[in-house]
Amino acid sequence: MNNQYDFNIENSRPKNTQNGININQNPYINQNINPLQTPTQNQMPVANSNGFINNDFVKGALLGAAVTYLLTNKNAQETILKAFGKGSELFQAGIEELKERYEDAKAQMRAQQEQ
Repeated sequence: MNNQYDFNIENSRPKNTQNGININQNPYINQNINPLQTPTQNQMPVANSNGFINNDFVKGALLGAAVTYLLTNKNAQETILKAFGKGSELFQAGIEELKERYEDAKAQMRAQQEQ
């Protein structure tokens, strides 16, 4: 069997690599930086894209703080439950009003058909 491919990965790597560079680094992770062509420099990370200060982190922290406040504050729980109860009462009253209007419309239609 004549195989034209070299299975030794060391033969496919450049011979003039610099020390300290991870030659097994995935080139798709940092597409703008090629560690084999550009020496590594001390670069400050961008806090808005890679650090903790980004929009998703802030949203999650605020949501977590709100949930924690609601789960631990008894007054807040009572206020929310009262508001929910009042809202459900208003919803039920609206449903009853709709039923009453429907019955009135049916009665009016019957009265018009009898004439």
